[in-house]
Amino acid sequence: MEQNSEYRICTRCIMDTSDPWITFDEQGVCNHCREYDKIVDNYLFVKNDGEKRLQEIADEINRTSKGNKFNCIVGLSGGVDSSYLTYKAVQLGLRPLVVHVDCGWNSEIAVKNIENICKALNLDLFTHVVNWEEMKDLQRSFFLANVANQDIPQDHAIFSGLYHYALKNNIKYVLNGSNFASESVLPRAWGYNALDYRHIRGIQKKFGKIKLKTYPHLTFFRRYIYFSFIRRINIVRVLNYIHYDREEAIKTMEKELGWRYYGGKHHESRFTKFFQAYYLPVKFGYDKRRAHYSSLILAGQENRESALAAMNEKSYKDNEIGEDLDYIAKKLDWTPEEFNAIIHQPNKTYKDYPSNEWIFNLGFKIRKKLFGK
Repeated sequence: MEQNSEYRICTRCIMDTSDPWITFDEQGVCNHCREYDKIVDNYLFVKNDGEKRLQEIADEINRTSKGNKFNCIVGLSGGVDSSYLTYKAVQLGLRPLVVHVDCGWNSEIAVKNIENICKALNLDLFTHVVNWEEMKDLQRSFFLANVANQDIPQDHAIFSGLYHYALKNNIKYVLNGSNFASESVLPRAWGYNALDYRHIRGIQKKFGKIKLKTYPHLTFFRRYIYFSFIRRINIVRVLNYIHYDREEAIKTMEKELGWRYYGGKHHESRFTKFFQAYYLPVKFGYDKRRAHYSSLILAGQENRESALAAMNEKSYKDNEIGEDLDYIAKKLDWTPEEFNAIIHQPNKTYKDYPSNEWIFNLGFKIRKKLFGK
């Protein structure tokens, strides 16, 4: 697709031509808004007896897992979505196995949030620590690849870790905190699929120095065939069944769980904060706040004027940028000067490296044809 040559911004949300694939209709409304209107009823069930349907799912989970200590699995990062998901699972009467996959970048606030939640809800916590030398080398490889989505190494390890614990404990349900209310807008041009292990392996083969022997990973076959159809592990996106308002969720958790906010979406990870608030805007011109606010506008949780005003605020305090850059460079065994030089190298896209994109696209087409919505 051709990149837009002149600046434009949507008249309904605040997505603009920083998404090179964005299009506008005659009223100036962007493709993200039009797509939202087409598919919202396929993802948000709150208007269609969502709470009732969710309770029926919870009852089915409890009915089919009598005698098991745990009947579902929750990945807890200490962020808003996963924390409220954990809280909601207990409210539903479920017995979640809480797993935290530690990729080496937790903030102190995130760690404390995890502790407070598990204590307040009387939950067992299992922490899987990813081999740091392998994670570090893989993250170095992704920076050297100069691609946009630097969160792929962490995201893939987290998803894989949850499936591993589900299998180990014979759990058939994985509760997922991704939600349409705050994540409906996510430009494809800004990143790539974190579940494509061929892409990860290809970048590591080109730039890495060590082999990934213990790094948690999922092949296409294991994720979409083995886990889904052979082991019949189900993904339940709980937050899509309820009226999920992030501000209300934060207030509830602060009051009942001793939870603390950390300043931005997914900033519970110090690495993700740097990646989203500095790396993407500086290197690619992508500010994920724009997509986040646009999602909230479409969900009726934010008005356009306040979102535009928020975009004028700095996503990083001036005194924090250098501190975090130095911290991340040091953890990745680079000097700040070396790291800065890498960040300012010519940009690449995921298409410059091996991937299974065609398989994913074919699979989604087949699924849509067979199952429709």
